[in-house]
Amino acid sequence: MLLLVVAFIGGAFTVLSPCILPVVPFVFARPDQPFVTGRLPMLIGLAGTFALLTGLGAAGLNGAAQLSEYGRYLALALFAVFGAALLFPALAARLARPLTALADRFVARSARQGATGQIGSALLLGAATGLLWAPCAGPVLGLILTGAVRHGVTWQTWAALGAYAVGAACSLAIAASLGKRAMDALKRSMGLGEHLRRAAGALVLVTVGAIAFGVDTRVLAHLPGSPTESLENRLTAQLGAKTAEPAAVAAAVPAAVPTVVRQTQTSAAAHVVRVATSAATAALPVEGTLPSLDGASTWLNSAPLTPQDLRGKVVVVNFWTYSCINCLRTLPYLKTWAQRYQNDGLVVVGVHTPEFGFEHNAGNVKRALADLGIRYPVALDNDYRVWNAFGNAYWPAFYVVDAQGRVRYHHFGEGSYGEAEQAIRQLLAENGRAPAAHASHASQVEQATGAQVPADLADTGSGETYLGYREGRGFASPQSLRADTDAHYTLPADLPLNAWALDGRWNIGAESAVSAAPQAAVAYRFHARDLHLVLAPAADGKPVRFRITIDGAAPGAAHGADAAADGTGVVTGARLYQLVRQGGAIGDRTFEIRFLDPGVKVYTFTFG
Repeated sequence: MLLLVVAFIGGAFTVLSPCILPVVPFVFARPDQPFVTGRLPMLIGLAGTFALLTGLGAAGLNGAAQLSEYGRYLALALFAVFGAALLFPALAARLARPLTALADRFVARSARQGATGQIGSALLLGAATGLLWAPCAGPVLGLILTGAVRHGVTWQTWAALGAYAVGAACSLAIAASLGKRAMDALKRSMGLGEHLRRAAGALVLVTVGAIAFGVDTRVLAHLPGSPTESLENRLTAQLGAKTAEPAAVAAAVPAAVPTVVRQTQTSAAAHVVRVATSAATAALPVEGTLPSLDGASTWLNSAPLTPQDLRGKVVVVNFWTYSCINCLRTLPYLKTWAQRYQNDGLVVVGVHTPEFGFEHNAGNVKRALADLGIRYPVALDNDYRVWNAFGNAYWPAFYVVDAQGRVRYHHFGEGSYGEAEQAIRQLLAENGRAPAAHASHASQVEQATGAQVPADLADTGSGETYLGYREGRGFASPQSLRADTDAHYTLPADLPLNAWALDGRWNIGAESAVSAAPQAAVAYRFHARDLHLVLAPAADGKPVRFRITIDGAAPGAAHGADAAADGTGVVTGARLYQLVRQGGAIGDRTFEIRFLDPGVKVYTFTFG
C-alpha cells in the first residue's frame, strides 16, 4: 500500500520535470473539449500506454536479471543507462526517438479520425502522449522497476505503475483545467525539477557502481539486523498472528540467481508478520483453481501427482523448505491432519522450494523427511516452477483445495491452525465425507519436540540474521567485512543486541560464512528463549565439532536439542540446529559457538 501511495505522489510530481514539456501541448490543446469525451479519454490513453510500456520494460529487466551472473551485470548496465538518461537530457532524447516516431503516427491517426471519432481520437492522442512521457519518468519509476527485478513482475508491479500513471494524469488534468496560468507556473518550476532530475541520475549511477563493486554489501552488513523486532513480536503476540518467512527476492528465485534479484532477505533479513487473508466461514470463497504440479523436478514418498489425480480429494498444498524454522513449527499440524483425515479423503502435499544451495540436493531433502517423520507426498520444486504457478511468495504457505480442484482457503505463516482445520473439515463435508467430531482440534496435534515447539513470541526480541554478505546485517567485528576472501576477524569488547561478530579465520561468501581454520568462532547477542543456527559440514562432508557458551559459560539446562549440557555438539549434515532452549526468565544473552574443526558453513540465526 505504501508503494502505491509513493508511486501516485511521484507520478503527480512528474509534472514538474522538464521532460514533461513534450506532453504538455497535447494536454493544453484540448481545453475546449468536453471532459468526459475529450480530456478524460486522452488521460486514460496516456496512463494506460505508460503503464503498459514501463511494465514490459520491468519484465525485460526481470528476465535479464535471471539469465545468469552475466544477467546481473546486464541489469546493472540497464540501470546505468537509466541513470545517465536522467543526468543527460540529450541522451534521454536520443533514446526516446523510436517512441517519438511511434507517437507521431498515433497523432496523425487521431487527426484523421476528427470529430467523427472523438473518444477514439482522444484515446489515440493520449497513447501518443504516454509514449512521449515514458522515458522521462524518474526515481520513483526506478524504485518500482527495481522491485520488479528483485521480486519478479507481479500484480503489485502493475498496480504501482498504474498508480504512478494515474498520479501524473491527475496533475496534468488539474493543470489543463487551470489553463495558461498553470502552464506559466509549470515553466517557472522547471529549473528546480531539472536540478532534482540530474541529482537523481547521479545518485543512480553511484548506486550502480556501489553494487557492481560490492560496496553495498560491506556497508549493509554493519547495519543493525532488526531494531524493531521486539516491537513487531509484541504486536504479533497481541494479534495472535505468527511470523512468516517472506519469499521476496531470496525466496522468489533459486539460490543461483544473481545478487541483484534478491532483496537481502532483503526481502528481508528479518521475517515479517503475515496473516491469513481468507477465513474459514460458512461459505468459503473460490480463489482459483489448483495449478499444475508438473514443474516439480522430483517427487518423494509418492509418484508424481497431477490436479487430475487429486480430483475427488481435499488437498492441502504446503510450501516449505526444511531449514526454515517457521516451516518446521507447522509440521506437527500437517502430519496430524494427514493422519487424522486420510480416510476421509484428505491429501497433504508438501512443495519443497529451497532457499539455500544445499536444499536443492534431493538426498538432503530425503534424509530430512526421514528425520522429521514426513510420510505424505513431497514435490521438490528446485526451479520454483510450482511456486510461480501458484504465485506464492511465502514460507510457509498453505492452500486448501476442494474436491473439484478449486482453491478455497489459504494462509501465510504460522498460526490460525484451528481456522485451517475448520476449512479442511468443511470441504470434506462438502465432498460427502464429513469427518467425526473432534473437540479442540488444534490442540490435539502430534507432540512437538526440539525446533518444532511453538515459539515464545511474547518474549522474542531477535530476528533472523544471515551471515552471508548478500543478506547479512548487524556485523560487529572491528575489521571490515571482506567478501569471498579468507580474512582474520576478532570479537569486539562489547557486542550490541542483535549484532554478531566473527573470531578467527573466515571466508564470508554470498550465502554463508565458511571457517578457514580450526577454533574459528561466531558470537551473537540475542534476546529469545530459543536460538537456532543453520549449519553445514565441510565441503568433503567430514563432521565438524563445536562447543557453545552462553555468557561465557556452558549452557547447562539451557542447551538445545543439538547441543549437550556441556555445550558440545557435532555438525553432521546441512540443516537447522537447535542450540539454545532456555527456561525461566528471558534476558539479553551473548551466545558463542566455537568450531574445533575447519570448513563449517554458517548460514543464518533464527529465534523463537
